[in-house]
Amino acid sequence: MKIAIVTDAWLPQINGVVTTYTETIKRLQKQGIETTTITPEQFRTFRCPTYPEISLSCVRPATIKDTLSTIAPHSIHIATEGPLGWAARRACIREKFSFTTAYHTRFPEYVRVRFPLPLRLSYAFMRCFHEKGSRMMVSSPALKEELEEKGFQNVCLWSRGVDTQLFQPLTMKNEHPEQRTFTYLGRIAPEKNIEAFLNLELPGRKMVIGDGPALTELKARYPGVKFTGFMKGKNLAAQLAESDVFVFPSLTDTLGVVQLEAMACGVPVAAFPVDGPRSLISNGYNGWMDEDLGTAIIKCLDIDPQNCRKYAEAYTWEACTKQFVKNLTIHNEPYGSKNHTLLDRAA
Repeated sequence: MKIAIVTDAWLPQINGVVTTYTETIKRLQKQGIETTTITPEQFRTFRCPTYPEISLSCVRPATIKDTLSTIAPHSIHIATEGPLGWAARRACIREKFSFTTAYHTRFPEYVRVRFPLPLRLSYAFMRCFHEKGSRMMVSSPALKEELEEKGFQNVCLWSRGVDTQLFQPLTMKNEHPEQRTFTYLGRIAPEKNIEAFLNLELPGRKMVIGDGPALTELKARYPGVKFTGFMKGKNLAAQLAESDVFVFPSLTDTLGVVQLEAMACGVPVAAFPVDGPRSLISNGYNGWMDEDLGTAIIKCLDIDPQNCRKYAEAYTWEACTKQFVKNLTIHNEPYGSKNHTLLDRAA
């Protein structure tokens, strides 16, 4: 079987979307499933407005159609609602070839941070994109319920995983209260609500790991905070494991794989009580949610790191990949064949 994944988010970006697909593709290939990606690196690109570190491609649907015909996949998954996603969507519709999509990012809320666009309009735009797919995959039951209430159809669950071999607890951790570390990891951007964390008075130091369009401004405004910049691999895992509390201030993330990475390191997560954290955090067990983020952070100091690790171990990329394959629409004949028919069709 061949699968084509079309995504506007790809390496060298490092974020939850890219991590999800790179880890999933590794497991697909181990199963002998041939997987090909269509990404901006294959075309001429331009810098995304307000996100210069993100490269996008404007490609004609005919170009994507020809690319897909060359690949000849039995299933097409469109990961993002960017230019490549829209071109692939149009190509599939023209060829009458079913495809699946995923809802990774709350673009309506992200856009609202920068432009006064009514949410009803941006959600209508998102429904238009996803309604032609046979299934739309989301990361949590809470998000599924919310989007169904907003009129989205054919919504199904696709959970996430964490590399528990890479992200592990420290055998010895600093026990001095005055040297506690409170850490944020993720994109440094306005929609992440990072200042809700940075403005707090906490009994220890604050650390911010990551890069993004707001990094320079925040570094200037918060000289007492340690900004590490972009990190990955073993260096990232080690830095995260040194933390006493992982702070997740976002109000808009659909899940937040970084929460699982922190828990795998034995680090409890403090967050606001919104959908992304609600999907993963159980107050007093592996983290704490509170409308007062400072209160949530302090309560996390009493949580057993072993609980966090145990919880994260249940989220494997193997289980995530199995669920992904189950959600796909598989055709008897590959894309480009005049005789392609469905083996499986969404209800």
